[in-house]
Amino acid sequence: MASRQTTHWLITGVSSGFGRILAQAALARGDSVVGTLRRTSQISEFEALAPGRAHGVQLDVTDAECIDPAVTKSIAALGHIDILVNNAGYGLFGAIEEATAQELQQVMDTNFTGPLRLIQAVLPHMRARKQGHIINFSSLAGMIGMPGVGLYCSAKFALEGMSESLAKELAPFGIEVTLIEPGGFRTNFASSSLAIVANPIAAYDATPAGQTRKHISGYAGHEPGDPVKGMQAILDMLDAPKAPLRLVLGADAVAAIRGKLGQVRAEIDSWESTSVATAFA
Repeated sequence: MASRQTTHWLITGVSSGFGRILAQAALARGDSVVGTLRRTSQISEFEALAPGRAHGVQLDVTDAECIDPAVTKSIAALGHIDILVNNAGYGLFGAIEEATAQELQQVMDTNFTGPLRLIQAVLPHMRARKQGHIINFSSLAGMIGMPGVGLYCSAKFALEGMSESLAKELAPFGIEVTLIEPGGFRTNFASSSLAIVANPIAAYDATPAGQTRKHISGYAGHEPGDPVKGMQAILDMLDAPKAPLRLVLGADAVAAIRGKLGQVRAEIDSWESTSVATAFA
Protein backbone atom coordinates (compact mmCIF):
# COMPACT_ATOMS: atom_id res chain seq x y z
CA MET A 1 0.00 0.00 0.00
CA ALA A 2 1.45 3.38 -1.00
CA SER A 3 2.24 5.78 1.83
CA ARG A 4 0.27 8.99 2.13
CA GLN A 5 2.00 11.99 0.59
CA THR A 6 3.07 14.68 3.04
CA THR A 7 0.76 17.69 2.98
CA HIS A 8 1.98 21.26 3.43
CA TRP A 9 -0.36 23.51 5.43
CA LEU A 10 -0.62 27.24 6.11
CA ILE A 11 -2.91 27.71 9.11
CA THR A 12 -3.73 31.09 10.64
CA GLY A 13 -4.22 31.55 14.36
CA VAL A 14 -2.38 28.54 15.81
CA SER A 15 -1.74 29.90 19.29
CA SER A 16 -4.85 28.19 20.68
CA GLY A 17 -8.27 26.77 19.87
CA PHE A 18 -9.15 25.13 16.58
CA GLY A 19 -5.99 26.41 14.90
CA ARG A 20 -3.64 24.87 17.44
CA ILE A 21 -5.51 21.56 17.54
CA LEU A 22 -5.66 21.27 13.75
CA ALA A 23 -1.95 22.09 13.46
CA GLN A 24 -1.09 19.46 16.07
CA ALA A 25 -3.24 16.86 14.29
CA ALA A 26 -1.60 17.61 10.94
CA LEU A 27 1.88 17.44 12.46
CA ALA A 28 1.01 14.18 14.22
CA ARG A 29 0.37 12.50 10.89
CA GLY A 30 3.68 13.66 9.48
CA ASP A 31 2.63 16.80 7.62
CA SER A 32 4.46 20.14 7.59
CA VAL A 33 2.72 23.25 8.93
CA VAL A 34 3.34 26.97 8.84
CA GLY A 35 1.26 28.44 11.62
CA THR A 36 0.68 32.15 12.00
CA LEU A 37 0.78 33.84 15.39
CA ARG A 38 0.14 37.41 16.41
CA ARG A 39 3.26 37.67 18.59
CA THR A 40 6.83 36.72 17.72
CA SER A 41 7.30 35.46 21.28
CA GLN A 42 4.94 32.57 20.47
CA ILE A 43 6.92 31.28 17.49
CA SER A 44 9.57 29.16 19.25
CA GLU A 45 6.97 27.36 21.35
CA PHE A 46 4.97 26.45 18.24
CA GLU A 47 8.03 25.29 16.31
CA ALA A 48 9.00 23.03 19.22
CA LEU A 49 5.89 20.93 18.50
CA ALA A 50 7.71 19.33 15.56
CA PRO A 51 11.17 20.75 14.84
CA GLY A 52 11.79 21.00 11.12
CA ARG A 53 8.11 20.56 10.24
CA ALA A 54 6.41 23.22 12.37
CA HIS A 55 7.24 26.74 11.25
CA GLY A 56 5.93 29.87 12.96
CA VAL A 57 5.30 33.14 11.13
CA GLN A 58 4.20 36.36 12.82
CA LEU A 59 0.99 37.70 11.29
CA ASP A 60 -1.89 39.93 12.26
CA VAL A 61 -4.48 39.15 9.58
CA THR A 62 -5.95 42.64 9.94
CA ASP A 63 -2.66 44.22 8.79
CA ALA A 64 -2.82 44.23 4.98
CA GLU A 65 0.88 45.03 4.60
CA CYS A 66 1.87 41.84 6.47
CA ILE A 67 -0.06 39.42 4.26
CA ASP A 68 2.25 39.09 1.24
CA PRO A 69 5.47 38.82 3.29
CA ALA A 70 3.88 36.12 5.47
CA VAL A 71 2.86 34.08 2.43
CA THR A 72 6.34 34.50 0.91
CA LYS A 73 7.93 33.24 4.15
CA SER A 74 5.49 30.33 4.25
CA ILE A 75 6.34 29.20 0.72
CA ALA A 76 10.05 29.54 1.48
CA ALA A 77 9.67 27.35 4.56
CA LEU A 78 7.47 24.69 2.97
CA GLY A 79 8.43 24.77 -0.70
CA HIS A 80 4.76 24.90 -1.61
CA ILE A 81 1.35 25.27 0.06
CA ASP A 82 -1.23 22.51 -0.42
CA ILE A 83 -3.82 23.79 2.04
CA LEU A 84 -4.60 27.29 3.30
CA VAL A 85 -6.70 27.33 6.46
CA ASN A 86 -8.24 30.67 7.38
CA ASN A 87 -8.95 29.99 11.03
CA ALA A 88 -8.04 33.21 12.86
CA GLY A 89 -11.09 35.10 14.03
CA TYR A 90 -13.04 36.43 16.96
CA GLY A 91 -16.62 37.21 17.92
CA LEU A 92 -18.19 40.57 18.73
CA PHE A 93 -21.27 40.37 20.94
CA GLY A 94 -23.92 43.04 21.30
CA ALA A 95 -26.82 44.52 19.36
CA ILE A 96 -26.01 45.91 15.93
CA GLU A 97 -26.98 49.42 17.03
CA GLU A 98 -24.52 49.26 19.92
CA ALA A 99 -21.41 48.68 17.81
CA THR A 100 -19.00 51.47 16.94
CA ALA A 101 -17.48 51.93 13.49
CA GLN A 102 -14.13 50.77 14.89
CA GLU A 103 -15.67 47.60 16.33
CA LEU A 104 -17.37 46.88 13.01
CA GLN A 105 -14.09 47.37 11.13
CA GLN A 106 -12.22 45.05 13.49
CA VAL A 107 -14.71 42.20 13.26
CA MET A 108 -14.90 42.46 9.46
CA ASP A 109 -11.12 42.71 9.01
CA THR A 110 -10.46 39.70 11.23
CA ASN A 111 -13.22 37.42 9.98
CA PHE A 112 -13.60 38.43 6.34
CA THR A 113 -11.16 40.93 4.83
CA GLY A 114 -8.06 39.29 6.32
CA PRO A 115 -8.96 35.83 4.99
CA LEU A 116 -9.82 37.34 1.61
CA ARG A 117 -6.41 39.03 1.37
CA LEU A 118 -4.65 35.80 2.31
CA ILE A 119 -6.54 33.92 -0.37
CA GLN A 120 -5.57 36.53 -2.96
CA ALA A 121 -1.93 36.24 -1.90
CA VAL A 122 -1.85 32.42 -2.04
CA LEU A 123 -3.85 31.93 -5.24
CA PRO A 124 -1.11 32.74 -7.80
CA HIS A 125 1.00 30.00 -6.19
CA MET A 126 -1.86 27.48 -6.18
CA ARG A 127 -2.93 28.31 -9.74
CA ALA A 128 0.61 27.78 -10.99
CA ARG A 129 0.59 24.30 -9.43
CA LYS A 130 -3.00 23.63 -10.61
CA GLN A 131 -3.96 22.28 -7.22
CA GLY A 132 -4.70 23.37 -3.69
CA HIS A 133 -7.42 23.52 -1.08
CA ILE A 134 -8.70 26.61 0.73
CA ILE A 135 -10.47 25.93 4.02
CA ASN A 136 -12.33 28.87 5.53
CA PHE A 137 -13.61 28.65 9.08
CA SER A 138 -17.13 30.01 9.04
CA SER A 139 -19.63 29.20 11.78
CA LEU A 140 -23.20 28.29 12.53
CA ALA A 141 -23.44 32.09 12.62
CA GLY A 142 -22.52 32.11 8.93
CA MET A 143 -25.79 30.37 8.14
CA ILE A 144 -28.16 31.77 10.76
CA GLY A 145 -28.54 35.38 11.88
CA MET A 146 -28.86 35.60 15.66
CA PRO A 147 -29.65 38.48 18.04
CA GLY A 148 -26.66 39.88 19.84
CA VAL A 149 -24.24 38.41 17.32
CA GLY A 150 -25.30 40.42 14.27
CA LEU A 151 -21.93 41.85 13.28
CA TYR A 152 -20.13 38.53 13.70
CA CYS A 153 -22.91 36.93 11.64
CA SER A 154 -22.46 39.64 9.01
CA ALA A 155 -18.75 38.88 8.68
CA LYS A 156 -19.33 35.13 8.46
CA PHE A 157 -22.19 35.56 5.97
CA ALA A 158 -19.76 37.58 3.83
CA LEU A 159 -17.17 34.80 4.12
CA GLU A 160 -19.80 32.26 3.06
CA GLY A 161 -20.81 34.21 -0.04
CA MET A 162 -17.22 34.85 -1.04
CA SER A 163 -16.27 31.20 -0.55
CA GLU A 164 -19.21 29.86 -2.54
CA SER A 165 -18.35 32.16 -5.44
CA LEU A 166 -14.65 31.37 -5.09
CA ALA A 167 -15.28 27.64 -5.33
CA LYS A 168 -16.93 28.14 -8.72
CA GLU A 169 -14.17 30.47 -9.92
CA LEU A 170 -11.36 28.10 -8.90
CA ALA A 171 -12.82 24.79 -10.05
CA PRO A 172 -11.25 25.19 -13.54
CA PHE A 173 -7.83 25.41 -11.85
CA GLY A 174 -8.24 22.26 -9.77
CA ILE A 175 -8.44 24.22 -6.51
CA GLU A 176 -11.06 23.24 -3.92
CA VAL A 177 -12.80 25.44 -1.36
CA THR A 178 -14.47 24.24 1.83
CA LEU A 179 -16.35 26.17 4.51
CA ILE A 180 -16.21 24.79 8.06
CA GLU A 181 -19.40 25.56 9.99
CA PRO A 182 -18.94 24.62 13.66
CA GLY A 183 -21.60 24.84 16.31
CA GLY A 184 -20.56 25.14 19.94
CA PHE A 185 -17.12 23.65 20.65
CA ARG A 186 -15.13 23.77 23.87
CA THR A 187 -12.39 26.12 22.71
CA ASN A 188 -11.46 29.59 23.95
CA PHE A 189 -14.00 31.25 21.61
CA ALA A 190 -16.51 32.13 24.34
CA SER A 191 -13.76 33.51 26.58
CA SER A 192 -10.58 35.07 25.19
CA SER A 193 -11.66 35.03 21.53
CA LEU A 194 -14.64 37.31 21.90
CA ALA A 195 -15.31 40.96 22.61
CA ILE A 196 -18.34 42.68 24.08
CA VAL A 197 -19.42 46.02 22.62
CA ALA A 198 -17.89 48.90 24.54
CA ASN A 199 -21.02 51.05 24.58
CA PRO A 200 -24.05 48.91 25.47
CA ILE A 201 -27.48 50.54 25.25
CA ALA A 202 -29.67 49.92 28.29
CA ALA A 203 -32.81 49.61 26.17
CA TYR A 204 -31.46 46.30 24.84
CA ASP A 205 -30.64 44.77 28.23
CA ALA A 206 -33.85 42.74 28.56
CA THR A 207 -34.05 41.79 24.87
CA PRO A 208 -32.57 38.63 23.30
CA ALA A 209 -29.63 40.70 22.01
CA GLY A 210 -28.91 42.10 25.45
CA GLN A 211 -29.22 38.71 27.12
CA THR A 212 -26.75 37.23 24.64
CA ARG A 213 -24.33 40.06 25.38
CA LYS A 214 -24.74 39.51 29.12
CA HIS A 215 -24.49 35.74 29.31
CA ILE A 216 -22.20 34.64 26.46
CA SER A 217 -19.10 34.35 28.65
CA GLY A 218 -20.98 31.92 30.91
CA TYR A 219 -21.24 29.53 27.97
CA ALA A 220 -17.49 28.91 28.04
CA GLY A 221 -16.70 25.38 29.15
CA HIS A 222 -20.23 24.11 28.56
CA GLU A 223 -20.17 23.76 24.76
CA PRO A 224 -21.15 20.28 23.54
CA GLY A 225 -18.46 19.90 20.88
CA ASP A 226 -15.08 18.22 21.38
CA PRO A 227 -12.60 20.30 19.33
CA VAL A 228 -10.19 17.37 18.90
CA LYS A 229 -12.95 15.32 17.26
CA GLY A 230 -13.97 18.35 15.23
CA MET A 231 -10.50 18.80 13.77
CA GLN A 232 -10.22 15.06 13.10
CA ALA A 233 -13.40 15.40 11.04
CA ILE A 234 -11.54 17.89 8.82
CA LEU A 235 -8.69 15.42 8.30
CA ASP A 236 -11.22 12.71 7.47
CA MET A 237 -12.84 15.07 4.95
CA LEU A 238 -9.48 15.67 3.27
CA ASP A 239 -8.97 11.92 2.89
CA ALA A 240 -12.30 11.56 1.05
CA PRO A 241 -12.33 11.44 -2.78
CA LYS A 242 -14.06 14.83 -2.97
CA ALA A 243 -14.41 17.47 -0.29
CA PRO A 244 -17.74 19.25 0.30
CA LEU A 245 -18.27 22.97 -0.09
CA ARG A 246 -19.66 23.02 3.45
CA LEU A 247 -18.71 20.79 6.37
CA VAL A 248 -21.04 21.31 9.32
CA LEU A 249 -19.51 20.31 12.66
CA GLY A 250 -21.62 19.39 15.67
CA ALA A 251 -25.09 17.93 16.16
CA ASP A 252 -26.28 21.34 17.37
CA ALA A 253 -25.17 23.00 14.14
CA VAL A 254 -26.68 20.25 11.96
CA ALA A 255 -30.07 20.60 13.68
CA ALA A 256 -30.04 24.40 13.61
CA ILE A 257 -29.04 24.67 9.95
CA ARG A 258 -31.62 22.07 8.91
CA GLY A 259 -34.22 24.10 10.78
CA LYS A 260 -33.15 27.30 9.01
CA LEU A 261 -33.31 25.64 5.59
CA GLY A 262 -36.79 24.37 6.40
CA GLN A 263 -37.91 27.86 7.40
CA VAL A 264 -36.53 29.35 4.18
CA ARG A 265 -38.28 26.73 2.06
CA ALA A 266 -41.58 27.24 3.91
CA GLU A 267 -41.38 31.01 3.49
CA ILE A 268 -40.62 30.73 -0.23
CA ASP A 269 -43.54 28.33 -0.66
CA SER A 270 -45.88 30.59 1.32
CA TRP A 271 -45.07 33.65 -0.79
CA GLU A 272 -44.48 31.93 -4.12
CA SER A 273 -47.60 33.30 -5.82
CA THR A 274 -46.52 36.85 -4.97
CA SER A 275 -42.90 36.21 -5.91
CA VAL A 276 -43.58 34.79 -9.36
CA ALA A 277 -46.24 37.35 -10.34
CA THR A 278 -43.59 39.93 -11.19
CA ALA A 279 -42.82 39.30 -14.87
CA PHE A 280 -43.93 41.46 -17.78
CA ALA A 281 -47.39 40.43 -18.96
